[in-house]
Amino acid sequence: MARPQLKFVCQECGSAQSKWMGQCPDCGAWNSLQQEAVAAATPFAQKHGLKAGGRLLDLQALDARIELPRRLSTGFGELDRALGGGLVPGSAVLIGGDPGIGKSTLLLQTAGRMARSGQAVTYISGEEAADQVRLRALRLGLADAPVKLAAATSVRDILTTLGAGPPPALLVIDSIQTMHSDQLEGAPGTVSQVRAASLELIGWAKESGAAVILVGHVTKDGQIAGPRVLEHMVDAVLYFEGDGRHQYRVLRAVKNRFGGTDEIGVFAMEADGLAEVPNPSSLFLTERDKAVAGAVVFPALEGTRPVLVELQALTVRLPSGATPRRAVVGWDGSRLAMLLAVLEARAGLAFGGSEVYLNVAGGLRVVDPAADLAVAAALVSAQLDVPVPADMVAFGEIALSGEVRGGAHAALRLKEAEKLGFRRAIAADGTKGLGRLAITPVKTVRALVDRIRASA
Repeated sequence: MARPQLKFVCQECGSAQSKWMGQCPDCGAWNSLQQEAVAAATPFAQKHGLKAGGRLLDLQALDARIELPRRLSTGFGELDRALGGGLVPGSAVLIGGDPGIGKSTLLLQTAGRMARSGQAVTYISGEEAADQVRLRALRLGLADAPVKLAAATSVRDILTTLGAGPPPALLVIDSIQTMHSDQLEGAPGTVSQVRAASLELIGWAKESGAAVILVGHVTKDGQIAGPRVLEHMVDAVLYFEGDGRHQYRVLRAVKNRFGGTDEIGVFAMEADGLAEVPNPSSLFLTERDKAVAGAVVFPALEGTRPVLVELQALTVRLPSGATPRRAVVGWDGSRLAMLLAVLEARAGLAFGGSEVYLNVAGGLRVVDPAADLAVAAALVSAQLDVPVPADMVAFGEIALSGEVRGGAHAALRLKEAEKLGFRRAIAADGTKGLGRLAITPVKTVRALVDRIRASA
């Protein structure tokens, strides 16, 4: 029998090296290479190819008529929205998030609601004992839910147990980093173990028609730990975002083979678990009696859902010779630097001697490119100390030439703004108004500065 060869696999990116190194040459991570054994290539394996000896596949036509599977409701409308309408039978969903953000709470509530609706649900915990999960269920008011519960880390034991009876409608694995396959050497959580355990569980889901939800740990950068191939193996990837100092939680879809990406579901952490937030704009708007300089409301678009958030800017002039600081919370820092350069070059505003602070109220992270105009309006308002009217929103994209371009799905943004009582909007030239909401068109950032100066 040939001796197994040794290789060193990076636990961050999954790349394999022939010898140990302090830093991974592919992703640059330090002390991430771990030794793993691989089967040696025998002369028999090298001599015989894969062109014969397999079974014939049943090839079907692309236009063959098939019955689409009926989606399963999770009992949470916000979770169904992020999934694209519910769970698809036979699919695999990966949910990641920071420790303590509420992943296990959300999935236990989902399991309890689906079980109460008559669906068969199995919950496998690899991090907690069964009694700990029962205590959480008691606190959440789900002690009487008919959920089948087990604490296990062996993939062989889990699949053997599931194969002894009819497959459940939903299988929850909390978490995939604790699962262990006895077909490979290595501790749970390594690249090879995570890949092998996920492959077995996803293969079982495709064969049985059960939906599988995998919980994944995240790194300090917020990415799901383990090999990136794990995200390619599953059908949907959801990130549970939020700050422990705020009660809201945002479930964001970054990959979905059965629906749109960038959809979000909004939850609020309460004493008895997570509750849905039907109107998330109310979370991200601060209560103001009058207009304040540097505060502008932006109708963001998260997937197909418009959410109104308040952007807050503050500029502080420094004495000559001091180095100004740029601080951003909830937005892209490089985008802010670009906007400051455009305002200085195209509109004549000098930010070089001022510290600039930008914050998205409520802690939401905004990635919508149409936020440029709202951020620029907040910066101009703070620099001139002229407040933007409290009943006005702003959205649009700004080019390096200083031109203001329209944002996508303007009608959805304006409809949400009108519903919440806003009566005016600053937008690109050519944007049509909606109902009682009037449009203040601007073509360039210089025109934006003139509009804000005129409102003084």
